[in-house]
Amino acid sequence: MAFDGLFTVAMINELKGLETGRISKVHQPNALEVVLHIRAKGKNEKLLFSIHPSYARVHITKESIDNPQEPPMFCMLLRKHIEGGIITRIENEGFERVITFHIESKNEIGDPVNRKLIIEIMGRHSNLVLVDGETNKIIDGLKHLPPSVNSFRTVLPGFEYVHPPVQHKVNPQTISDEEIKQFFSTEKTSQEVVSHFAGFSPFHAKELLYRMKSGDAINVFRSFINEVTGSANPTYLEADGKPYFSPTTITHLTGKITHYEDLSPLLDRVFFARAERDRVKQQAGDLERFIHNEINKLNTKLEKLHNDLEQASKLDQYQLFGELLMANLYQFEKGMKEVTVINYYNNDEITIPLDERKTPVENAQGYYTKYNKAKNALIRVKEQIDKTKEEIDYFEMLLNQVNQASPADIEEIREELAEEGYLKKRNKKQKNKPVKPAPEKFISSTGIPISVGKNNKQNDYLTFKLAKKSDIWLHTKDIPGSHVVIHSNQPDETTLKEAAILSAYFSKARNSSSVPVDYTQIRHVKKPSGAKPGFVIYFEQKTLYVTPDEEVVLKLKQKE
Repeated sequence: MAFDGLFTVAMINELKGLETGRISKVHQPNALEVVLHIRAKGKNEKLLFSIHPSYARVHITKESIDNPQEPPMFCMLLRKHIEGGIITRIENEGFERVITFHIESKNEIGDPVNRKLIIEIMGRHSNLVLVDGETNKIIDGLKHLPPSVNSFRTVLPGFEYVHPPVQHKVNPQTISDEEIKQFFSTEKTSQEVVSHFAGFSPFHAKELLYRMKSGDAINVFRSFINEVTGSANPTYLEADGKPYFSPTTITHLTGKITHYEDLSPLLDRVFFARAERDRVKQQAGDLERFIHNEINKLNTKLEKLHNDLEQASKLDQYQLFGELLMANLYQFEKGMKEVTVINYYNNDEITIPLDERKTPVENAQGYYTKYNKAKNALIRVKEQIDKTKEEIDYFEMLLNQVNQASPADIEEIREELAEEGYLKKRNKKQKNKPVKPAPEKFISSTGIPISVGKNNKQNDYLTFKLAKKSDIWLHTKDIPGSHVVIHSNQPDETTLKEAAILSAYFSKARNSSSVPVDYTQIRHVKKPSGAKPGFVIYFEQKTLYVTPDEEVVLKLKQKE
């Protein structure tokens, strides 16, 4: 990842468009993120601040993040101090990863006040701090830093704000040509570049050195700094399964490249899905453990049932013993422990155990009784095996849904498990809860709406209530996944393929290739009586083979 000082300067240049904008709303989705709704230059924008240890960043986002019913204290504080305020200036010092938003606001009695909202993008030390612009005293921060932890700077309400320690490195924008020439007169490593110049991460240092192999050091250096800080060509690249991004073209690595017009959509592409997974894990960790435990218990139960099945499968032997004893009553008498007779099915001798306390007839009847019990047990065990397998399939489907869910989807999965009797129902306010499930919406390249159910409530609602009988329904073949509906009775080939990619992506086969996806009309999809949520049968289907593609999914996603 490369949200370094160079990227910070480039991002500030992009965020300059928010200057003179008014902060209309403040939200805090979780302990690590704050979102400001800003009206600037005739447009409504959402500015995301994140101090996540791995995904710390600030940028305009088009994505939606669910907010808690009760806003946290820091959110309430921001609303009090900066909601309704005007962003007058956005700046940083040198190439440090610290950005200051200067805000003109009003206090409780309507007098103008100056506030500074400062984001420090420093890995696990990242923070978001609200500061009084006139006294430079800290009003509060997302993370507190007491003197016992850091004697150099304290981040607590009432203390003076101290800028994080500045690394005294050479400014790459003000350095002279002679200094550039002298520094690069000998071969340098990426670490030497990082140590010498402000703003460089190892990633951008490697890119610079790679470009210098085929050009004059001074020209390449100047050109590179201008490209990066000016966001010449924002680039996302995947190489060896790892994501890389930069405000300019990446040339020192080879892989799948996607270019963006601005840095903000690039960062949404890089971070949002990963941050979303973290948000879901925080919210659904207990749910995921519960589902794993249920699957483990069911697998143990299935193993025991198979052992019972093996025992019950001896019923043919019990029937044979009973028949042979009845045919040879004259050969044994009460008190014997066993008898050897001829098996008239194959003319082999066979030894049959006896109960010495019983008469020959009672021994024969005893085996017939065992035969009838085993026959009934065999039926029950087979039924239990089928039921247990269905439950395992159900929980594996839920596990897949949890792994791909958004925070809003998780609550619906909890509700489903409570309704099915697996979890206790939570006592909580339901006032603001939407009445109907909300499947995720997409638009195909040719403009046809597509819906995707992200959990079983959404799947059932989408397939049996929202969709028309003539709409096209898709699902991965014999693989747990989402119900996908094309809201058209005659979709074009492009739409059909894109819907199939969505079906494969939102399934257990997300990381596979050439995934089989069945499609048919909704009228051919039925829910068996008594089936669990999300389970259906369908017929008259055709099959497509597609490879899941995250880029296609992001392109089709309908923005709010």
